[in-house]
Amino acid sequence: MKYKLLNAIDSATYALIFESGDEVMETLKTFASEHKLKASRFTAIGAFSKAELGFFDFDIKDYKKIPVNEQVEVLSLTGDVTLYGDESKLHVHVVLGRSDGAAIGGHLLSATAHPTLEVILEKSPGYLQRRIDDETGLPLIEID
Repeated sequence: MKYKLLNAIDSATYALIFESGDEVMETLKTFASEHKLKASRFTAIGAFSKAELGFFDFDIKDYKKIPVNEQVEVLSLTGDVTLYGDESKLHVHVVLGRSDGAAIGGHLLSATAHPTLEVILEKSPGYLQRRIDDETGLPLIEID
């Protein structure tokens, strides 16, 4: 992955360009940690050679995994970076387009870029903190 800082006046805007074969979630998490992101949002378009999506099942308090083992277009990818303890935490949703025009979506758990993924990330000067929600067991944003 390559990136470029586009703006750094009150906040920062980055363009992150993933190359074919880059693992998206691991690379985004590494970027967030290295740049000490505490409250950011991002959008992306591009394509994946494969992905794993998740749908949160409240009965088991875990994600039902949805494998996508085919080339797909990234029609919409949106997410945020917050703090969970002292670590940067990603929360990413995606809608993928299949070759027949059908769409599939959910939480993005993992993906491999192919041939590219173009991400625009906006860093906020503040921070957002996640804490475990007792009812769901999920790390949800807590605003005090």
